[in-house]
Amino acid sequence: MKSPVIAIGLDAADPVLLEKWMSQGHLKNLSRIRQQGTYSRLNNTVEYCGDPAEFSSTEPLWVAFATGCRPSKTGFWDTVKFHPDGYEIVCDKVTSGYNFKEYAPFYALGDPYRVVAFDVPVSTVVENVNGLQITGWGGHFPFSYSQSEPADLLPSVVKKYGENPILHNDHGHWWDANYLQWEQQAITQSTSARAKICRDLMQQGPWDLFITAFGDTHSAGHDMWHRSQPDHPLYPYDYKSKAAAKDGDPMLKAFEDVDRAIGEILDAAPEDAYVVCFAVHGMGPNLTDMLSMMFLPEMLYRFNFPGKVAIAPAPLDQPPPPPITHPIRNSWMGEVWRKCFEPNPLLRFLKTWAPSKFLRFNQHGLKSPFQLMDEGVNLCSIPAMWYSSLWPQMKAFALPAFADGHIRVNLKGREQQGIVDLSEYDALLDEITTVVKRLRDARTGELLVREVRRTRQSAQEAIADDPKLPDADLIVIWNENPVDVIDSPDFGRIGPLTYFRPGGHRSRGFFMAKGPGIEPGTTIPEGEAVDVSPTILEMLGAPIPEHFDGKPLLKVSVPNPVG
Repeated sequence: MKSPVIAIGLDAADPVLLEKWMSQGHLKNLSRIRQQGTYSRLNNTVEYCGDPAEFSSTEPLWVAFATGCRPSKTGFWDTVKFHPDGYEIVCDKVTSGYNFKEYAPFYALGDPYRVVAFDVPVSTVVENVNGLQITGWGGHFPFSYSQSEPADLLPSVVKKYGENPILHNDHGHWWDANYLQWEQQAITQSTSARAKICRDLMQQGPWDLFITAFGDTHSAGHDMWHRSQPDHPLYPYDYKSKAAAKDGDPMLKAFEDVDRAIGEILDAAPEDAYVVCFAVHGMGPNLTDMLSMMFLPEMLYRFNFPGKVAIAPAPLDQPPPPPITHPIRNSWMGEVWRKCFEPNPLLRFLKTWAPSKFLRFNQHGLKSPFQLMDEGVNLCSIPAMWYSSLWPQMKAFALPAFADGHIRVNLKGREQQGIVDLSEYDALLDEITTVVKRLRDARTGELLVREVRRTRQSAQEAIADDPKLPDADLIVIWNENPVDVIDSPDFGRIGPLTYFRPGGHRSRGFFMAKGPGIEPGTTIPEGEAVDVSPTILEMLGAPIPEHFDGKPLLKVSVPNPVG
């Protein structure tokens, strides 16, 4: 008789943080799993132009986990998709996940295995799953419909346990004390309800695989990092106040809520079950939101329109003012938009304080985010989108991105109104790479770019526009230093600007497992996100598809495997 497997994902739970907290005596249930079994870090690799490299982007990693395939095989690099016919960006919080038509999730195992899949991020209800499926009950923007199989399962869960309070409601306004207080309470409510739902689903007949994931760790990391970890620039300004200090560490509390819920779930699991806990990526102080969403688009605006500036110009020869610790407007897009260059002091004052209904006029060719919001434009809150009306006039532009910087060339024959000849493609990429690599943190003088990667080997490959390749021609991988003001020797200073979400993604993750045949207190070599699903299949005694890029992280002896 084979042992069942219960797999619990912790979305964006950083291994460095978890290891520290476990060593300090927190997170007792996770610590118990680690002590009773084995542990490993996860890192991720990818090939750009045939050159293997560490993969710093995190957007495709849940799909990589589910399919066992790297994004170079699935073609799913991001939840943001660019369409060159009309310079259109598509990113919907429900429909922008992977469709799993070419590569099914690993748990679509057919009749021999009964599966319960509850709230796996960036998933969808698929065929060939013998059991129960629920997507989009909770999570941090799970990029999937709220649905189930059977269809009446999710409505019955919502009727009994309520809707998830976090779903599509966490927006990262770290300066809003009421929002942070709500989020703490919402995470406690969410994790408690998830534990009850999992226990309920576990009782609905025998199962071979039970899989779920906590999106609450993702929300807490994004919004509470600055009130938990001293490595964030805002920590000295925000957390060292009497009001904040007396409340303790809100991010640790959120993780303790999750840990307690894990214990409640495992209390209902069969004693002989394999238990897997994992995170396909982690979290740290946020650097990519500012650099990829804001600074890179403005730098490329200045690159394309010499002598012009749009947002937050400042002199290079003066020390930057202190970071913005008390934002004025109630949204990050409002905070950034008020920094549009305005020489008239009266108009500058009005932009700072006027209600948003008066801020729908365009400036410097940029479209107001408030106007874009009225038009229903995708990702209107990300500054990169404000430049989109100018993309047809630009040689290269920054695509909206949640992780690495993404730069697309406006290429003749590929883009609808392309202006760059194929003969200019390589030289333009070299020029942009040189300019980007010269960017520095205006406060420390440190370089901001670790490396710049090409995704296509030639202009001919670019013109083919293979859908399996990233939309970007250049991927900018940033060094790990949060920044609110940058200097370019070519285009001047940008900033300071208000920090966005305090926590940002890191590519590192973790894997821990206990169960029959797994030696307690051991460690195994580092793996990748694509290795987690074949490891679960190994525990089930199920066949591992030949197309998988991943391999089992450990071998277990499974008696009498099915099929």
